[in-house]
Amino acid sequence: MTPAARGPPRQAPQRERPGLLPRGGRWLPHPGVKEGAKTGRSPVDRGRTGSKHHLIADATGIPLAATLTGGNRNDVTRLIPLLQAMPPVRGKRGRPRRRPDVVLGDRGYDHDKYRRLVWDLGVKPLIARRGTEHGSGLGTQRWVVERAFAHLHWFRRLRIRREIRDDIHEAFLTLRCALICSRRLKSLR
Repeated sequence: MTPAARGPPRQAPQRERPGLLPRGGRWLPHPGVKEGAKTGRSPVDRGRTGSKHHLIADATGIPLAATLTGGNRNDVTRLIPLLQAMPPVRGKRGRPRRRPDVVLGDRGYDHDKYRRLVWDLGVKPLIARRGTEHGSGLGTQRWVVERAFAHLHWFRRLRIRREIRDDIHEAFLTLRCALICSRRLKSLR
């Protein structure tokens, strides 16, 4: 056979790699695959990786601090870091407040260890006890946080995470919290 009859040189077959796509001769992550330190297997979404937003808000629903963790993390583990991440809030006069007087929480936060840690920070925990009936009165104030999450996830970029890097998603989270504060201040004028 002559060299012209052989055809083009054969290339080695590309092996598939899970979560990676061949682009420009390199294997790059698929845009929909979430990886990184702040992702984890979601217990409610068939084991897919995902992230979870944790939020602490004031009585009017303005987010004071927000964090991002893996989807498999329990909410109560982020309670103390959220309280410590709160920025100083200026009042009418005097020194800016670093901590709230009271923290409201649902039954998922009912752990004696975390109640003690919240008390050690100088904050009174008002957390519903497990096994008590619904309608204890705390639900009338806890809906404010649910409304804050609704405002946060109005921003579609946060509803479904498409970013691979955690810092980019946290930047969008911080931006959305700032936009919520800005809109609330404009409505007060």
